[in-house]
Amino acid sequence: MIHKEGFLFLVYALIIILLLILTSFFLFSNLISFFVSIFLIMFYVFIIFFFRNPKRHFQDKNRDQKIVLSPADGKIVEIQNIFETEFLKKNCICISIFMSPFNVHVNRFPVSGKVIYTKYHPGKYFIAWLKKSSSNNERTTVVVETSNGKKILFRQIAGFLARRIILYAKKNSIVKKGEEFGFIKFGSRVDIFLPLNSVILVKKGEKVSGGETRISIIP
Repeated sequence: MIHKEGFLFLVYALIIILLLILTSFFLFSNLISFFVSIFLIMFYVFIIFFFRNPKRHFQDKNRDQKIVLSPADGKIVEIQNIFETEFLKKNCICISIFMSPFNVHVNRFPVSGKVIYTKYHPGKYFIAWLKKSSSNNERTTVVVETSNGKKILFRQIAGFLARRIILYAKKNSIVKKGEEFGFIKFGSRVDIFLPLNSVILVKKGEKVSGGETRISIIP
């Protein structure tokens, strides 16, 4: 299944690639044109692969409000205690998930509740796995308050390749765990801030799946 963010992009890409293939047969020999065509077709297949949106199976056992699911597909690159300065203004456990261009780039709500805060921050485009990307890169911040009063903050962070963050979350909306809250194009990072007394279920270097992998239990 292709994500809606990829439909228009794929149409434009297909038109351009077809024009390039046709042009190559006028400019080059048949052999060179053949290899150019193969390369462009493979590139188009990769674009389709990037915009894939596989169905996720939400398990009933994850409905527990204490369970926090991964907001993104990718690799855990950092787990650290940090002071969150934008909204929570307290010490938290921050889990950082790096999304390579080969990962699914759909972002999903890690908890259910009410969206109480959203904000877009313009910024730079450092490589997403660097620590300074969390505070210096283009990013969006979302805070969801759960039914038991816990405020969970998470951020979409643009990377060196990712130049477009798409956020669907709207302030005051009621959301469910596992639903889509955004999309980031071509490599990026998602940070999630949890209470200090949370039980962390993942470790640095572990691969996670958005909307499926349990990353924490909050008290």
